[in-house]
Amino acid sequence: MFFRRARVEIPTFDQRIDKLRAAGFAVTPSVAGLRVTRGPCAIDLKEQDGAAVAVCQAGILMGAEIGALVDGGYQKFFRTPSEKQKPALADDLKALHDFEEDLWQLVGQQSYYNQSLGTVSTLYLYDRVKDRDRGVPHRAWET
Repeated sequence: MFFRRARVEIPTFDQRIDKLRAAGFAVTPSVAGLRVTRGPCAIDLKEQDGAAVAVCQAGILMGAEIGALVDGGYQKFFRTPSEKQKPALADDLKALHDFEEDLWQLVGQQSYYNQSLGTVSTLYLYDRVKDRDRGVPHRAWET
């Protein structure tokens, strides 16, 4: 009656993807689900219970792979699963941060405080000890 609240509509996965397309994101099928790109940034998403869930961390496209952000202590890098690596420039970090903020807002995910402050790295490698992080090769740090 008078004080009845309107029902909250939960959008479907397809409606969330349509919002991304309308906002200028490119959505293409990939091996893991859907690849969402805008400019140099990309992420793979899949459907889970009607929500869009990230398959991997957002990063920069390097060929056909997505380069994840790695913090080496003295510099940030983008590294792909096939060990391709390139230094992260300020423009790349700003584009990645804006990409993630816009993406998560459009698909209806929560924005966390530490992520809204800046770009969050996938790995933090602050020392030069070889293979310190469970078998991850550090060819850039070998002497």
